[in-house]
Amino acid sequence: MDKTRKLFFYVLFDILSAALTWVIFFIYRKYNVDRAVFDHFTASVLQDSMLYVGLVALPAYWLFLHTFIGAYTNPYRKSRLRELEITLLATFFGTLLFFFVFILDDVVNTPFDYIKYFFILLFLQFFLTYIPRVLITTITINKINSGKVGFKTLVIGSDMIALHVYQNIIKQTPYVEKYIVGYVRVPDEQDESIASKLPCLGTLSDLPAIVKEHQINELIVAIQNGKRKLIETIITSIGDNRDLMLKIIPQSQDYLMGSVKISAILQEPLISVPTKDFPVWQHFIKRFLDITVSALAIIVLLPLYIFCAIGVKLSSKGTIFYLQERIGLNGKPFQIIKFRSMVADAETGTPLLSSKDDPRITKFGHFMRKTRLDETPQFLNVLLGNMSLVGPRPERQFYIDQIVKVAPHYKLLLTVKPGMTSWGQVKFGYAENIDEMVERLKWDILYLDNMSLQTDIKILIYTALIVIKGTGK
Repeated sequence: MDKTRKLFFYVLFDILSAALTWVIFFIYRKYNVDRAVFDHFTASVLQDSMLYVGLVALPAYWLFLHTFIGAYTNPYRKSRLRELEITLLATFFGTLLFFFVFILDDVVNTPFDYIKYFFILLFLQFFLTYIPRVLITTITINKINSGKVGFKTLVIGSDMIALHVYQNIIKQTPYVEKYIVGYVRVPDEQDESIASKLPCLGTLSDLPAIVKEHQINELIVAIQNGKRKLIETIITSIGDNRDLMLKIIPQSQDYLMGSVKISAILQEPLISVPTKDFPVWQHFIKRFLDITVSALAIIVLLPLYIFCAIGVKLSSKGTIFYLQERIGLNGKPFQIIKFRSMVADAETGTPLLSSKDDPRITKFGHFMRKTRLDETPQFLNVLLGNMSLVGPRPERQFYIDQIVKVAPHYKLLLTVKPGMTSWGQVKFGYAENIDEMVERLKWDILYLDNMSLQTDIKILIYTALIVIKGTGK
């Protein structure tokens, strides 16, 4: 599948639609004020510089807005109904914003003209945008349904269950057969009934390499109910591969709970596991808030920084700030910055976790840890883009290596940017050993499943309360 080519057509027609909408709307506005506009069309329309400004500005405006709400993500997995929903949403709010910023000072004959302007602009922008989009989406769906385009698929499992799932899929949609590239074995599964239909590409431990080598687009998990715990391993293995769709055969309770959602009638019922991530527009807002809040915090907290710097300096010999390597997004290391809360050279050789009564912590350090003041210099890490205000707390590689032996799903935390504060930090606080790190992990995994700006705001509020009350662990 040529994803870039498909995106090119969506973007191209959105540009043309926005330009055509502006030209028609621009001429209508002229005509509404001057009915004889066509008698002096060149002077009135073609020589008006605003026509050409709009031809450049409007397509750029709409492209930004469509990108902002995620209209260009997964071009091969669009539905016509979803296309209608997202186009209507974007054009309504986009037209509303454009209208109030640029049109309210227009020359009009009556106030009623404003209402006409709004609905004409909305009508033109929506239909001229949606018609090409729905045509492209329909052509894509028809190509998928005819087998001209498909998703490279890998079956996880090898026994009779996997074979039945495979047979049911190709019975209902025969064209899919050529896109199912093989299967992988799972632990303790001796039966390989599916081997007569598909080649074995390896075992579950080889999954990341198989996905990369064969450019897999979909994983179908066809395993016995008792082995569903392997799904955790599978999700951990695929990590932050946002283009990879994971589908699971449902159990009876999944039907009763309404978890089985399909987009076509003639399909094998499978549960699609959604990728946990912010929508595109929320990514923009989250980063904007990170930068804005961090910049303001550094300015507002400057007197407190001076107080902490003096307190650290007077509490013990050594530097004011403490730099330590942590692991961030996608496993990339960075230097986290804190106010030093321990004596100088508190850690040499093997890394050591601190505890509540750690003798290495200074008296002033205990105060800063209680109020989280030692963490406040990390606003600079947020400005630099190493961290976010909210996200799983970053750890050192030494401890990550130990945690994944017990809880391999910890690697999922590396698919998002680490934060100054987290759900785990609010609910649990500092961890004093590996067991507590694993215990805190469940809250950070819960954050991944519930990521939203609303969740971030709640976590920030609770963090502020901890700072004010001084109840941090």
